[in-house]
Amino acid sequence: MRHSLGWVLAASLPAGVIASVAFGGTDLDAGSVLAALTTLAPGSGPGSPDQATLVAIVFELRLPRALLAAMVGAILAMVGVMLQTVTRNDLADPFLFGLSSGAAVGAVAVIVLTGEALGIWSVPLAAFGGAMVAAGCVQLLMRRAAEQGAERLVLAGVAVSFLFGALTHLIIVAGDQRSAQSALFWTLGGLGTARWDNLAVAVAGLAALIVFALRRRRRLDALLAGDDTAHSLGVQPERLRAQTFMVCAFATACCVALAGVIGFVGLMVPHLARRHAGVLHAGLLPWAALLGALLMLGCDLAARTLLAPQELPVGIVTAIVGAGFVLALLGRDPHRN
Repeated sequence: MRHSLGWVLAASLPAGVIASVAFGGTDLDAGSVLAALTTLAPGSGPGSPDQATLVAIVFELRLPRALLAAMVGAILAMVGVMLQTVTRNDLADPFLFGLSSGAAVGAVAVIVLTGEALGIWSVPLAAFGGAMVAAGCVQLLMRRAAEQGAERLVLAGVAVSFLFGALTHLIIVAGDQRSAQSALFWTLGGLGTARWDNLAVAVAGLAALIVFALRRRRRLDALLAGDDTAHSLGVQPERLRAQTFMVCAFATACCVALAGVIGFVGLMVPHLARRHAGVLHAGLLPWAALLGALLMLGCDLAARTLLAPQELPVGIVTAIVGAGFVLALLGRDPHRN
């Protein structure tokens, strides 16, 4: 049953991408989307002007956005799984633990104050620097709060998140007002900047997570049993935590650089994935990546269609869904499986 549902999820991902391409300000039927996809196949002609416009909409606007949505959702979900493992806290995610807010400080500083001196990598590099500073702050606080209960770890992450969030808004208010308006909209989360030439940033973040997961999945499994057991199995918990935070900070920075601050995906998806995939990372991380990609595709589709032709920031949609999810967790009977 578990394997068959996994295959259904995997098959749903291409369907989700096609749906994301088909619907928007101007709806396209599936046949038109498939026709546009085959127009650029080897041997195909240029087609009519209407066909050329359709191809431009599909290839230049919607397909890069759909691919970015899927990658951002997968990255945030996998980061959430890893953070929840290394902190042994089911409330950990890149938003609540400050990684997204730290990355936002660096990215907004580039957008508002300095400009993109290094091309498309200017914002990602600045976002990575901010995320690493936030990760370092969280780790320092974690060491002091580790013996004081899981709720103190959450408070440490929330404190860092609020601090860097305040710094982000300070930069926006103090900077150039024309840039500040775009930066403020960007902090709410959005996928409108997706282009073929910047998708490499998201690919880099996703690739880093996949490589790290393949090499460290058994060590992450060992952490689930506690630090003492992990030590007995030859794992160095503190070193593994530092490595995990670094990789998660890099991947989160790649997302924030392209899509802004998007919350709750890394909190929700690991809970949903564990119900079907269990807690071992070899099965859990692929499930989380698929669910995260599908969730982000759905949220982006809702953001583009709920108030059409006006577009909602996708971060607002994920926040609404995430708030409902948290309320459902609070209302759930703790004695039910």
